Formats: sequence, structure tokens, C-alpha cells
Amino acid sequence: MQTRDARQRGDVRQVGLAKAERVAFALERDIRNGRAPHGAALASETELTRRFSVSRNTVRRGLKLLAEQGLITTRTGIGSFVTYNGSAMDAAQGWSLALAREGDAVETQVLDIRRGPCGRADRFLDRAAGEAGDYLCVDRLRFCRSEGRGISLERSRLPWRAGFDRLLRDGLVEGSISATLAAFGLVPASGCEAAGVLPALGPEEAAMMGRQPGTPMLRLERVVRDGQGQCLEYVESLLDPVRFGLRMEF
Repeated sequence: MQTRDARQRGDVRQVGLAKAERVAFALERDIRNGRAPHGAALASETELTRRFSVSRNTVRRGLKLLAEQGLITTRTGIGSFVTYNGSAMDAAQGWSLALAREGDAVETQVLDIRRGPCGRADRFLDRAAGEAGDYLCVDRLRFCRSEGRGISLERSRLPWRAGFDRLLRDGLVEGSISATLAAFGLVPASGCEAAGVLPALGPEEAAMMGRQPGTPMLRLERVVRDGQGQCLEYVESLLDPVRFGLRMEF
């Protein structure tokens, strides 16, 4: 299994990841850590093939993965440029695009991480995973320090796997669901996401987010699967509609 030191130094030889995904994983770290800031041009395809010792087609597939996450945009004949400005929640949010206000400090608080049933998300996970059972349950709140209230409440449910026990003790790898999946050699290959509106926050969610009961929220549900179609994660997110939206390319 890949060591934490290897992840921190950007080593792309991560166990369980295909070559293109390794390229994307390493470049994503550069972007999220600020080494490749918003608006910066990435190295050319030729330079990236040398850096990662892969083919040009592999580099292009890796860049496509980053583009699908909204982290870069590629202009034919010009190059690839970073479009991430620090507002996206993390790669695990799938096709959601965070529209956090620039200059606001957004922090993440893990409210709960436990092993147990999947609760009210059961009907989605049973259908997606094909069976009922144990899950790693992670509840996280993202909040804006300047406002003193939550901007998103996420409930992630991952079918339980060998080795997850240590997460109950040590927490998520790098504080991220996506980094945790990668550390276990679990590679998202497909998924679906549905967006709707929660007309009114209930008392429990309102208290967690520091908002008034009855506040409307954007509600997203997402299922992420591996290459064999098995469920890797189900997540329900309640998002401040002023700060979050959806992006589609057509």
C-alpha cells in the first residue's frame, strides 16, 4: 500500500491507480496545494510525458480527468490552464462546482466518523451496492469563518472494507474522501448525481449549520462506482444555494 510520505511528495507510482489517473492525481495535488495557482499554465504535454514517463495519450487522458473535475481547461494549440481558485470542495464532490466567495476562509469540520448502517440513505446504497450491510459513515460540515455558519453539510457512506478500522482511529487520509479511496486502491470510474431543492432545513440540520430552521437548501445526491460497477460512495450534500451551483458542458 502507498505510504503517506509517497503521497505527500507527489509520487505518481500509487498502487491500484491506472497511469492516466496517477498523472491526474499528482497534478491535482499541485493545483490544490497552490503550486499551480489559478490561471497558471500547466507544463506542455511533451514536458508531462517526460515528467511521468508515460505516453502522450496517457497525459491527455489525465488532463481530461482534471478538466472533468473543473480543475483545468484545455485550449487546443495553446495549452492547459488551471481554473481552480480554491473554491471547490474537493475532488470527491463529482460534478458539483463550489461558488464560494473569493477571500472567505472555508474550513471543514468532521462531525462524525463511525462504522454502522447507512441510515436514511439506505435505499440508495442498497440499490447501488447491491446489498445491505456495514458502512463507513462520515458526516462533515464546511463553514465560513467570516460568517460563522455552515455552507454545506455532507453525509458520505462508503461500503465497509478491510482496513477501514484505522480510519475510525486516525481519520480520513489527508482529510479527504478522494485521497482515502486512492490510498485503498479504489478508483472511481463512473457515477451519477441528482440535484434538487430541500424546501426547508429541519431543526437538526439547522442547528448543525448555524442556520434558521426552514432555510431552503440545494440538495445533491451522488453515487460513485468503480470499474466493475460496485458502489464506492454515496453522499448526500446540503448546500447553501447562494454559494454553490452546478456546471455542465455540452
